[in-house]
Formats: sequence, structure tokens, C-alpha cells
Amino acid sequence: MSRRAVAAVCEHADVKQRILDMIEDASTIAISGHTSPDGDALGSTLGLGLSLMRCYPDKEIHLLMADDASVPRIYRFMEGSELLELASAYTGDPDLFISVDCPVVERLNNSADVLRRAKHVACFDHHPAREEFAEASLRCVDAAACAMLIDRFLSDCGITAEDDIATVLLCGLVTDTGRFQYQNADAAAFHAASRLVAHGADPARVALEVYQSQRLEYLHLESIVMGRIKTVAHGRVAYSYAYTSDLESCGVTADECDGLVDVVRSVMGVEVCLFLKEVAGKDGTVVRGNLRSKGPLDVSGVAAQFGGGGHPAAAGFTMNGTINETLTSALPMLAELVGEDPAEVTVEL
Repeated sequence: MSRRAVAAVCEHADVKQRILDMIEDASTIAISGHTSPDGDALGSTLGLGLSLMRCYPDKEIHLLMADDASVPRIYRFMEGSELLELASAYTGDPDLFISVDCPVVERLNNSADVLRRAKHVACFDHHPAREEFAEASLRCVDAAACAMLIDRFLSDCGITAEDDIATVLLCGLVTDTGRFQYQNADAAAFHAASRLVAHGADPARVALEVYQSQRLEYLHLESIVMGRIKTVAHGRVAYSYAYTSDLESCGVTADECDGLVDVVRSVMGVEVCLFLKEVAGKDGTVVRGNLRSKGPLDVSGVAAQFGGGGHPAAAGFTMNGTINETLTSALPMLAELVGEDPAEVTVEL
């Protein structure tokens, strides 16, 4: 092991001990993931929160939803999902606030107010961060999912995530690796999955609930999105979109649409893709974008141009404006990313 690697291991050990000390010293703890939570944000929140509840039954532990919205349908099977409460309705001043799967305070949405009221703040995350906002941050950008960090932290603390708790952590890992199809599905990810399954995680349940239980209404929307897929940059960039009216006419909620970007990503020959959907924002309708890369190209830089971020192979952003305006801005950037002339890009709706 190199000196740099040894230093990183020692640094992580120090951070883990500091977070454990903060947990043990706290009487009240609040845990939250990011806005528009995915399987990893929810799995990390529940996996950590339920484990701490069982190990520290005398502590008051609150599991928060960053938005004023219910748990997305496909994740309601997760153990403890009924315990998640709206951050906007939580009025306490916790001794410790723990952020999971979130690189910036802004993406905590309503939970950011709870963070500001907390005496101490800790963070578990696998995204790059512009700056740290917590007193102790366990950040590992090489990890495929935040759930991996939670599982390892618990294990290092002598706590084994088993059965239903192992399943919620596995859900975080499965969803953030795209069922182990994304580039981040490395040996460490498979090793973590193997550990969780050995401890009772149920991969068949995750597959059934998340990927094999789609409502007919969602499949109708998926067919609309498929029918709109177009390519630019000589077939190397694909895009599609869904309007608010599409979601309304199909009877689909915005939180059901996370998988639609993978429909666009599946086009043969495409290296990067973009899926846009209109969603309701605080000041009217906004456009939420999901970016994916099949190879070594880094789409997080494009997301950053719109105030978003993420990983090299998977990133996102939210923009005020229309779908046409967003495509007009984003597609030339993506064309340039794949080495094509951005001036040749023409947006078709």
C-alpha cells in the first residue's frame, strides 16, 4: 500500500472515530439525505438510522425527508420507511445532524434548516464536494454508493447490518450502480454486495420492488419518452424529455421517473445521454435534467454548468426555463464533450 493510501486509511479511521464519538455523545439525532431522494439516499438514511435506533434505544433519532413529499412508491418496501418524517414539520434542535449522500447544504432542501439548528453536524457521502459543511465528513468519491460507506462504518463500529437493514443498504448500492451496469460497479461494489447478502440482504426483493413492479401508467409514460428519443453529434449523444402534461395525462408522479434516463442511455452507439422532465418548483415549473455516460467521458462538468453536479458517469441538475431552452444550452456542451462540433447541433422536439 502506498503512503498516500495509508494516509487515507488513517484519516478515514480518525473521522469514523470522531463521528462515533459525536453519535455516542448526542441525545437527539436527525438524519437526512438529499432532495428528490433516490434509493441510495433513502437506503443510507434508513440503514444508518435503524441501526442506531437498535444500538442506542435511549436516544431520540429522527429520520427526515428533505422535501414535502411522500416516500417514492418503489422504495416504500424498505424497512422503516414509515418512520420517515417531513423535515419541514420537525421543530427540534438536535444535538447531532447527520447528512447522507449529499455534497452541498442546498441539496438538503428543508433539512438544511434542521442542520443549521443542530449543535453538531456529521456527513457520509461519496460525491465530490466544493467545500465541507460538516465538522466530520466521511467522504469517499471512489465508493459506488453512500450505502457502502454506511455499511463499512457500522461494521467498523462493531454493528452488523443484517436482514431487512442489510436489504435497504443493498438497495442503495443496486440503484446507484444501475443494477451493477454502470462504470462505478467495481470490485469493491461487488464485495460490498456480497457482504450484505451474506448478512441476510434480499436481492430478489430489491429487484422485484424497484425494477419489476412498474405501474401500467408509468409504462405508458415510458413509451412516450422512448418515442421522443433523438440523437445528435453523429449518434453519439441521445436525449428525450417529458412535459408536466405527459406526467399528468399518464397519471405518473415526478418521483417515479428516475429510471427513464436509462431508457435513453440504452441506445446503441450513444456515449452520453440527457433526459429532461418538467417538475413543479417553488416558483413555478422547472426542468430537471439527468445525465449519463457509458464510457470514460465525465458528464458532471456539464451538470455543473447548470448549478448541478454528481459523478463522472451520472449527474443531474435543475434549471429555470423550458425544455427547449435547456436542450439548446446542454446539447452543444454534450456534443463538444464527445468531440463533435457543437455548432452543428440542431434541437428537435
